[in-house]
Amino acid sequence: MMDLSALPLSVTLPACFLGGLAIGYVYFRALRHTAELIVSQGSPLLGLALTLGRLALLTAAFYVAVLAGGFALLAALAGVLCAKAVMLRHARRDRA
Repeated sequence: MMDLSALPLSVTLPACFLGGLAIGYVYFRALRHTAELIVSQGSPLLGLALTLGRLALLTAAFYVAVLAGGFALLAALAGVLCAKAVMLRHARRDRA
């Protein structure tokens, strides 16, 4: 297995940030879909699967970021939070 902490920060940080953006987008899309399932009284099994899937995905992504170091974990978290802000902006714009 490759030691991710040996990679230079100039490679690791942007990769973790972009990975965090992608993971965050998938996470919050699944969260929105789960909420729509609950409101429309959709399949509870699908809602449970989406919840477990998004939590497993986020956990795995943060674990990989931890292997790359503390700054990489912070970059991944920043990417997830930026994805959240983008998703909220789109939701507010769609609602207005």
